[in-house]
Amino acid sequence: TATLHRYADSNALQFPSDAIKYKMADGLRYDDQVKDEIRERLKIAKDADINFVSPATYAKAVNTMPNGTQDIAVIYAEGNIFDGNGDRGRIGGDTYRNYIRRARMDESVKAIVVRINSGGGSAMASDVMWREIALAREEKPVIVSFGDVAASGGYYMACGADSIFAEATTITGSIGVFGVLPNMEKFFNNKLGVTFDDVKTSPDAGFLTVTKPLTPLQKQYFQNSIDTIYRNFKMKVASGRKRSMEYIDSIAQGRVWSGARAVEIGLVDRIGGLDDAIGAAAAKAGARSYRLREYPGKPGLLEMLLRIKSQRSKEAAIREEMGEEGYKTYSAIKNLRDFLGKAQARLPYEVIIE
Repeated sequence: TATLHRYADSNALQFPSDAIKYKMADGLRYDDQVKDEIRERLKIAKDADINFVSPATYAKAVNTMPNGTQDIAVIYAEGNIFDGNGDRGRIGGDTYRNYIRRARMDESVKAIVVRINSGGGSAMASDVMWREIALAREEKPVIVSFGDVAASGGYYMACGADSIFAEATTITGSIGVFGVLPNMEKFFNNKLGVTFDDVKTSPDAGFLTVTKPLTPLQKQYFQNSIDTIYRNFKMKVASGRKRSMEYIDSIAQGRVWSGARAVEIGLVDRIGGLDDAIGAAAAKAGARSYRLREYPGKPGLLEMLLRIKSQRSKEAAIREEMGEEGYKTYSAIKNLRDFLGKAQARLPYEVIIE
């Protein structure tokens, strides 16, 4: 226990590699590498399926089309990027990693198109999806199509694709990382008359709190994490775009570019829309006749109507109570809650296209 206290008091475990060094973890692995190790221990083929789910659940997800059918998978990634699960309008790293993987492992899918409309979000989730796109690219063409906005984490996940299409007016780039941790101590003390006491095992235990300011050591800890993630971001862009780190650094640093300018500086390959990207994917895969398979799947009419009604009712009640400006503030605070204390590869503001 004395050793564990020393680790905690000295912030010894700042990076994943430190956990290996101090024997607090056994290895650094992406999800696919963990599954490869499971297959090895099960003594099954490297590409064999692992039966994590029941046959009934699995049967709902498998492709039932005849063998030999040529499909182009189109994955719609729209909204902020979060850790965990997501759906239309919310890019969950785990959910979208699985969409890309499913398309990668399906032999009837000859190419993958990822349509991105996102100002970014969680750096970790962006990295998880980048990894899966990099794996997919080794087996079949992967083309990315940018919508109105594909910046920061939205660009991170895309930079390893075979080719990137954007509209001339697309907002992209913003290669940078930041973290936010509000200090609300004076607000609680002076405005609400609330103070906080705590008991902890070491000085830095639970330091990601809004009730007191960071110490200089804690600020440096946070800064080191941001710097490391930013360096990894630039390395992956440099590798994917076949440019030097020095060049990527010169166009990174959070700078935002239009789609047209992004083509000139090498962040985007061509100006074009989703149809152009699909056509390029089919041509690269040699698929003359193909069908589109969309992820996430389109909801049924009843499900869609119920979802829209529920969402509109909730939004209408909040707008009526708080007014339009109050609702915008509420939405901003709600989004802020999801990334407090986490490294963010995202635009530091909201973009409204009208």
